[in-house]
Amino acid sequence: MVVSFGSRFLAVDWGTTNRRVFLIDGGAVARTERDHHGVTAVEDFAAEAAAIRERFGDLPMLLAGMVGSNIGWRPAPYVAAPAGVAEVAAGLLWIDGRTAIVPGISTLVGGRPDVMRGEEVQLLGAVAAGLVPASSLLAQPGTHCKWVEMEHGRIADFVTAMTGELFSLLRTHGLLAAQLDGDVTLGAAFLEGVEEGKRRDLAASLFGIRAAKLLGRRDDADATSYASGLLIGTDVATRLATSGHDTVHILADPALGGLYSAAIEANGRAARLIDSHAAFVAGINEIVKQ
Repeated sequence: MVVSFGSRFLAVDWGTTNRRVFLIDGGAVARTERDHHGVTAVEDFAAEAAAIRERFGDLPMLLAGMVGSNIGWRPAPYVAAPAGVAEVAAGLLWIDGRTAIVPGISTLVGGRPDVMRGEEVQLLGAVAAGLVPASSLLAQPGTHCKWVEMEHGRIADFVTAMTGELFSLLRTHGLLAAQLDGDVTLGAAFLEGVEEGKRRDLAASLFGIRAAKLLGRRDDADATSYASGLLIGTDVATRLATSGHDTVHILADPALGGLYSAAIEANGRAARLIDSHAAFVAGINEIVKQ
């Protein structure tokens, strides 16, 4: 096991379908590269790590994300919440003396099981970089949206909602698929869906998309945006119903982050979009300092 990564090392945000490599030098990003070599596209992780070092330099490497799952290189055990940088760093899984994987985080608060893997680096980094307050509510939209309570700079608890995956399934299978073949735009139809989502009666509201078509109440050109607003709106309304935070900090790309921002503001709270790549780099830097 290495004692220190030093000031120059490699960090890899290795997800299911995508991967981003960072060359960190003195805490700053000296070079970065993104590709589609996610864990599901890799058969030999040792060879992939060697190839990264050939391109970026023969340096210590810290990996995060699904590379530490049961479909990745090797399962890195979960650290129990509440957890901060120190607990995450102590839970690193060492592949060899120069290569380690960041553990995920689990929660059983209130008897409800949940897990995350990869998001923890961004969350802790957002606080470390001063991008969000040490005690705050963060949202990480995506296939599975994470809603995270940070307390004193640590991940106190979180909830995962399968919002993005449900939207994808609705567009490809079942009764509504033929109606949901358009693009999502942030406009009146999306916001109408957000308003319907405030009812938090998702199963019934989804059938309403079909009924609106049959009764001539909504053009199918707007159905996809409405459905997106409905799913995101239900997710947002449910989470905010139990949160006392006035502001939600969103770690996402501008397009998806903009949809969540609109839904959050429609529910009477403020939304702030945070640079997720900057948060990841800050989190990795904090972990290697431990």
